[in-house]
Amino acid sequence: MTAVERASQAVTTTASAALRLSAISVSFGGIRALEDVSLEVGSGEVLGLIGPNGAGKTTLFDVISGVRTPDAGRVELGDEDVTHRSAVYRARHGLRRTFQRVQTFGWLSVEDNVLAALEWRGGGGGPLADLIAFPTRRHRERERRARVRHVLEQCGLDEVRGEMASALPIGLGRMMELARAIVDTPRVLLLDEPTSGLDETESARLGDRVQAIRQEEGCAVLLVEHDVGFVMRQCGRIVVLDLGQVLAVGEPGEIQANAAVRAAYLGEE
Repeated sequence: MTAVERASQAVTTTASAALRLSAISVSFGGIRALEDVSLEVGSGEVLGLIGPNGAGKTTLFDVISGVRTPDAGRVELGDEDVTHRSAVYRARHGLRRTFQRVQTFGWLSVEDNVLAALEWRGGGGGPLADLIAFPTRRHRERERRARVRHVLEQCGLDEVRGEMASALPIGLGRMMELARAIVDTPRVLLLDEPTSGLDETESARLGDRVQAIRQEEGCAVLLVEHDVGFVMRQCGRIVVLDLGQVLAVGEPGEIQANAAVRAAYLGEE
């Protein structure tokens, strides 16, 4: 068995998987972006995903979130096969994602950006309830806004909640995107380069939020991040991708000591 085969086998060891990928492969023309990638993330686990540029990390996130259908393989959210389900379906069943480039509704306030993540649930009663403002509809709106304010405070955004999202610096924009991803409590959270543009205080707050949602809500977190120190502090296990394959998997100390990882990711011989 090769080192890559051993790594692929070792990464599928989680007892209760919130997210399971089986033999995912994706090609772009003659380029193999992902090849037989299998991994699991358990409920309440933070799993790091690292690797050099071009390793396939973003392509894998696209497959997980439903932006791209794999050429081969299977994506399971809990016990459900969602390989051919849409991104909207997956989001409404608890899979949320942030992006390398901050995605905001720039014409809305910070508060309304986060509130938008709850609107899909509706208020009940249909158009008539909207027209005559049913008490139940007003009650749900109050509950939603209270939830949004709570999450904004946790993410350090309470003081800017009335500002337009387009006016935010990148660090606050990323924290707003995180708030939008967690306001409707996720089962699985995909974080794509979440500390990019954050200062030390904001990174620490982000780390606190990640750990809190893991511990309090049992959310599974898959973290792609170039800040290796942040990954080592936040993750119980780490998967290393190289050239579209799983190169290594292990605890932070094991990954740091792995010669193949140092050669591929850190450029060491």
